Amino acid sequence: MNICFVIGKIISDIQFDFIIDGKSIGKKFSIVRFEIELLDKEKTKVSVIAYGKIAEKCFQKLVKSDIVSIYGDLNSNGKLEIEEIDLL
Repeated sequence: MNICFVIGKIISDIQFDFIIDGKSIGKKFSIVRFEIELLDKEKTKVSVIAYGKIAEKCFQKLVKSDIVSIYGDLNSNGKLEIEEIDLL
């Protein structure tokens, strides 16, 4: 994975769901997905994903059009997996 630091504007609705861990049947984890547009000249769009407590924080505190700074990993599917997120 590649470590990334980005600043962008949330351009999609925040989708919140639960997933079940196959290793421990019945144990649920929260997951959130949304897209951001980076504040660069090209207006690059990035798909973002978060799990657990970070997902819950995103769902509770963020809305479409918020500007956020994200520290995370770019996974093999090209999605930015959030490690830390702050509202600017």
